[in-house]
Amino acid sequence: MKKILVIGAGRSSSNLIKYLIDHAEQEKWTIRVGDMDIQLAQQKTAGSPHAVCFILDASNSEQRRIEISQADLVISMLPAIMHLSVAKDCIELGKNVITPSYIPDEMWKLDASAKEKGVLILNEMGVDPGIDHMSAMKIIHDLQTQGAQIQSFESFTGGLIAPQSDDNPWNYKITWNPRNVVLAGYGGTAQFQENGQLKFIPYHKLFSRITEIKIDGHGSFDGYANRDSLKYKKIYGLENIPTIYRGTLRRSGFCKAWDALVQLGMTDDSFQIENPSKLTWSEFTSSFLISSSDSLPEEAIRKTIEIDEEVFGKLKWLGIFDHEPLDIHSGSPAVALQRLIEKKWQLGETDIDEIVMWHRFKYKLNGKNMELQSSLITPGDDQVYTAMSKTVGLPIGIAARMVLNNRLKLTGVQLPVIPEIYNPVLEELKLYGINFHEKTTAL
Repeated sequence: MKKILVIGAGRSSSNLIKYLIDHAEQEKWTIRVGDMDIQLAQQKTAGSPHAVCFILDASNSEQRRIEISQADLVISMLPAIMHLSVAKDCIELGKNVITPSYIPDEMWKLDASAKEKGVLILNEMGVDPGIDHMSAMKIIHDLQTQGAQIQSFESFTGGLIAPQSDDNPWNYKITWNPRNVVLAGYGGTAQFQENGQLKFIPYHKLFSRITEIKIDGHGSFDGYANRDSLKYKKIYGLENIPTIYRGTLRRSGFCKAWDALVQLGMTDDSFQIENPSKLTWSEFTSSFLISSSDSLPEEAIRKTIEIDEEVFGKLKWLGIFDHEPLDIHSGSPAVALQRLIEKKWQLGETDIDEIVMWHRFKYKLNGKNMELQSSLITPGDDQVYTAMSKTVGLPIGIAARMVLNNRLKLTGVQLPVIPEIYNPVLEELKLYGINFHEKTTAL
């Protein structure tokens, strides 16, 4: 029996754990799921005889190393900041490891030692990063094989709420880590390239400089820039491309309203609010506003930032003018806002989420200017087996099966940008309804 260690049983692990359990009898696997919350792990394994749940404190290096030493494959579903410690343990103990998260620079530094020990560290195997890389690279390689000159590549992904579950004016609910939602883009400058020119968008401008994206049959979306699109020129083999731009999708109108919160300062994570438990939301909002002593927050906000009626309606619905307490005992404005959106943007019992992904390539082939659009719309099943869980967990599960069956002979720090990885993963994902639709037109 081969042992798979899954570290972390959070929201995105549901479909991964189900996939591993579904294949456990045939593949002769035992799955060990470790989490600080044993009940969470037990919910995900649903009493399967092929799975063992246990309490794991991933920050306890001794316990972590004991578990890793007994595994044939490690899958880290921890917060991204913790993958590095797991990867170092895996190299020392000679164990392959898969993660869904972006590779930090420190991880690349482990490449030589991982290769020396014959260990595979496969990162960015989720949805974004993950499926975005695999689907884009398949198109890039196909176009290059045809002799096309790729001139522009744009790619956007969003974890959204399905239209039938869309019942609030923001057209958004929490389907992944709420802190990451609040701090999206915070503290950095987005950079990309457009027509050969470098472009920079500082955080305070990020949600006002958006791209309108239309997907046939699915409406319009706001696209805002991700941190660093430029590094993907080398990763995708597009060093000489004039335009490369990667970003995140939201429903139309979201970014304009979120920008108001950014301009007010409510996403600030740099200072602690004094005695937040004594403040109401109305009082807290007033602290950011230019106002006289007799001004209402609703009036004063219009003196502080420029907003229209639609944005004002979204802010009012969110509750930032209410007389309800902040409901935190300590923390930054971002922490207070996170608590608020966790309540207001909570998934209902019958709500369904969806993943939307969109690529656009412009290229020249046989003397003609062409455009290819590729889109993915994947709905969730319910609150446990969400679209986010599907698209994060299933690629990892498929890759795990490939590694354990010796179908991947790779070592070192790797991304899923080569045919040996993306072809079989994308093909099996089709069985789960995760399939791209392509449209090519002459320009």
